[in-house]
Amino acid sequence: MTTISTKTNAQQYVDGVFLKLKEKNAHQIEFIQAAEEIFISLVPVFEQHPEYIQHNILERIIEPDRIISFRVAWQDDQNQVQVNRGYRVQYNNVIGPYKGGLRFHPTVNESIMKFLAFEQIFKNALTGQAIGGGKGGSDFNPKGKSDAEIMRFCQAFMTELYRYVGPDVDVPAGDIGVGAREIGYLWGQYKRIRGAYEAGVLTGKKPGYGGSLGRKEATGYGLVYFVEEMLREAKQSFINQKVVVSGSGNVAIYAIEKAQHFGAKVVACSDSSGYIYDPEGIDLKIVKELKEVQGKRIKEYVTHRPNATYTEGCDGIWSIPCDIALPCATQNEINGEQARTLIANGVKVVAEGANMPSNLDAINEFLASDVLFGPGKAANAGGVAVSALEMAQNSGRNYWSEQEVDSKLHDIMKSIFNESSEAAKKYGYAGNLVVGSNIAGFIKVANGMLVEGVY
Repeated sequence: MTTISTKTNAQQYVDGVFLKLKEKNAHQIEFIQAAEEIFISLVPVFEQHPEYIQHNILERIIEPDRIISFRVAWQDDQNQVQVNRGYRVQYNNVIGPYKGGLRFHPTVNESIMKFLAFEQIFKNALTGQAIGGGKGGSDFNPKGKSDAEIMRFCQAFMTELYRYVGPDVDVPAGDIGVGAREIGYLWGQYKRIRGAYEAGVLTGKKPGYGGSLGRKEATGYGLVYFVEEMLREAKQSFINQKVVVSGSGNVAIYAIEKAQHFGAKVVACSDSSGYIYDPEGIDLKIVKELKEVQGKRIKEYVTHRPNATYTEGCDGIWSIPCDIALPCATQNEINGEQARTLIANGVKVVAEGANMPSNLDAINEFLASDVLFGPGKAANAGGVAVSALEMAQNSGRNYWSEQEVDSKLHDIMKSIFNESSEAAKKYGYAGNLVVGSNIAGFIKVANGMLVEGVY
C-alpha cells in the first residue's frame, strides 16, 4: 500500500534539512536544540517563499562559514605549562563582519560554540546593525586564577586568534568569563602583534580606552526595555510586579537595576552555587558590592540581610512565586517541569536574558499558556546592539554620552519587539514572539544570501 504524505513541500524541505543536520552533528546536543527551535518557526516562511527552497537557503545557512579550533598553551603562577582549547565559529557574514562574544568557561565545546554562533546570526540581524554572526571562547576557567594568570592566558589566546579577526572581518566581544579585564588583555596583545591601533577589532573595552559607555548595562537594560514593550502591549507595566532573576553577573545585575527603576520588586537572584530570596526586595547595592567589587559568592548576601534566605543549588529559584521571570544565567536552566511550576504560581511574563535558558519543553509550556514569552535572540539583543554602537564610535573616533547610548538602545529594543510582533502576525502566529523573532531575523539574512548568489 502506498502512503500519501500530507506534509507540504515546505515542511518536507525543513524536515529533510534537519534530518541531515542531526546525522552530521549527532553528538552536538545544544546545537541541534537551537537549530530545531528555529527550524520549527520557519515552515510558514518557506511556504510563502519557495525561492528560498529553490536556492537551498536553509541548508546553506545552517553550515558555518568556518570553525577554527586551536591550542592555547600558557604558564600558571607555578611556572607549570597549561593547555586549553580555543574556538572561533565564523557562521555568517551576509549582513556585516562576524560579531559575537568570547566565552571562557570549562563547559565550552564545539556544540556550545556553534549553537551560540547560530543564534547570534539572527539576534544580530534583529538589531538592524551591520553585523553578522559568530562566537568563540575556550574551556579555560578564570575562576580562582590570578590576574597574572588570566593575562598570560589572554595573551596566548589572542596570539592564536589574531590571524582570524579584524574590524572588517570578525569582531569578538565578552561573554561568560570575559569582561572588561579580559578584553583589555586581549586588546593589548592584538595591538602588540599588529602594531596598529585598530580599536574596532574588539568590543567591551573599558570606557575611555576605546569602549562605549553603557555597554556593561546594555544586555540587562535592553532585556527590561523589551519586557516593557511586552507589558505595554498587554496594557500592563512593571509597577508593583514581583520579579525573579536568575544569575548575578552583568546581565542579571542590570536587569534588576532597571526593573527596580521601573517600579518592580525583585525578590531573588542566584549564582552557580545557589540562590537568595529576599521577601523585602533585593538590595542591589549589596549584590553589586559582593559580585562586582569583592568577587564573593551570592550566599554572603544573607549576612547583610537577616530576613533573606540562601538555598544551595539553583533549580529551586523557579519555585518562587512571581509575576515576571527573567532567566539570566545560562542555557537550559528552565525545563518543562519548572515552567509548569512557574505557570501554576501565576507567572505572567518570562523573558530570556541568557542564551537559550529555556529548553523546548519549557518554551512549549509557556506558549500553550497565557504567559508572555520573550525569546533570548530578541530579548537579550541589547548587549550586541551596544557592541555595534561601540564599533560605530571606534570607526568615527567618536565618544557618545551614556544618555545617547541608552536612548539608542531603547529605540533598538522597541524596534526588535515591533519587528518580531509584526512578523508573527504576518505569518499567522500573532503574539508568538519566538516565531516572530526567528522569522524576522531569518528573512533579513536569507534575502542577503539571495542578493549575493551562491558561494
